[in-house]
This record gives sequence, structure tokens and C-alpha cells, in this order.
Amino acid sequence: MKALNIFLSLMFVLFAGLQYNDPDPYVWMPIYLYAAVFCWLAARQRFYPKWYIAGILVYLAYATYKFFDQNGVEDWFTKHHAENLAETMKATKPWIEETREFFGLFICIGALLMNYFYGKWKMKAGRA
Repeated sequence: MKALNIFLSLMFVLFAGLQYNDPDPYVWMPIYLYAAVFCWLAARQRFYPKWYIAGILVYLAYATYKFFDQNGVEDWFTKHHAENLAETMKATKPWIEETREFFGLFICIGALLMNYFYGKWKMKAGRA
């Protein structure tokens, strides 16, 4: 778990750095850095279940918005027939950017959920 959390932490810091040239880095840099911090803390055996839940709820709310937004995931899937999102790194169409952001949120949610359940298990077993 320690190695996975270190890897995730470094990955989220990299993702945050890549947001520098994004149209809205003030939104996405904190999103990825929040996940990075809590993965780093989990790697050091420090678990904060309430903070995981807070992040998960915020990310889920934003992901819901990204799903139903005009040019969101639903639009990408229904109107654009799930067009390839990884064809180029440049998001030339708005639904590509929105859908990539949606999946980025779910990566963050997955990391926080993993640490939430692992941390709860460690605390319950008296291992933390």
C-alpha cells in the first residue's frame, strides 16, 4: 500500500503540474494536490477518514456536474458516439476536455476511497 500511495501521490502532483496551461488551473491544481497530499499521508500511515469523505463528496458533486453538463460525458457518449479521447493530447473539442476531467475526478475518488477503507481497516485492527 505504501508504494502504491507514493506512486499515486507523485502522479497527482504531476497531474497538477500539467494543469498549469489549462484554462482553469485554479480549479484543477487544488483538486489533484488534495488527492496527492492525502495519498502521501496514507503512505506515511496517517489516515484522515473525514477528509477523505469530504474530498469524495466534493469530487462526486463536480463529477455529476461534468457528466450532465452541456458538452459533458453524457453528450460525448450520446451525440459523439464515445469518440476517442486519447487520439491527441490537445482537447480540440469541448466534450473531450469535459470527459477527461470527469475521469480525472474518478481517479481521485478511487484513490481517496481506497485510503478511506484501508485506513478504517487499519484503525479497526489496531495497526495504525
